[in-house]
This record gives sequence, structure tokens and C-alpha cells, in this order.
Amino acid sequence: MRLRRTMLGKSQDQMARALGVSFQQVQKYERGTNRISASRLFDVSRFLNVPVSYFFEDLTKDAVAARDEEVKVHFTEDDLDIGDDDDPMKRTESLELVQTYWRLPTEVVRARVLEMLKSLVRSTPE
Repeated sequence: MRLRRTMLGKSQDQMARALGVSFQQVQKYERGTNRISASRLFDVSRFLNVPVSYFFEDLTKDAVAARDEEVKVHFTEDDLDIGDDDDPMKRTESLELVQTYWRLPTEVVRARVLEMLKSLVRSTPE
């Protein structure tokens, strides 16, 4: 949540006002010290312009299976598909990559990194 908010250049106060909560509540959500309801998570996803599934991208099938046993709910194999066909630009990994890229010190360094990535793609068999 914090990563996406900061990537958008939004403050905790802006997010809090949009959600109708205090900025302290946003801090608690981001730290994981307070649980967030499904309806509030939906509101957060709208504010951050991502699907709700964005918050569950890193959830593995093993974690889902463990939780399944814990709450005694049984999912089908289709339910365990974590959305491989989702837009890659909305994935946490993509956001981290872009954020890290823009932290590189100069345009020259960024250009070299970009060329290196392109070279890796060209040299990798499909």
C-alpha cells in the first residue's frame, strides 16, 4: 500500500482525507498494525488506481492452502490461480522496478541500465 501511494506521489494525509479516516489510521494500515475491512480495501484500491487483487499478488498457493486449512474453507484449483494474466504494469514487482530505475543518479546511468535490460531480453531464448 505504501509503495503504491508513494509511487503516485500521494501523502498519507491525502489518502486519509480520500478515505475519510485519520492519517494515523493510514499509518496503521500501512504498517499492518490494524486490519483493513474488505470495503476499505476496495476504497484504497480505487484511491491507488489498482485492482483489489494488487494487494494479493505475492500470495503463494502454499499460503492460500495454509489459510484454507486454518479457516476450513476449500477452494478449487481455479480459485488458487493468482491471476497470471493480470496487467504486468499493476504488479508490485513492476512498480518496484520503475521506482528503483528513477532513483538511479543520472540519465546516463539510466540509459545504460535500460540498454543492459534490452540486451538481456534479446539474448534470452524464448
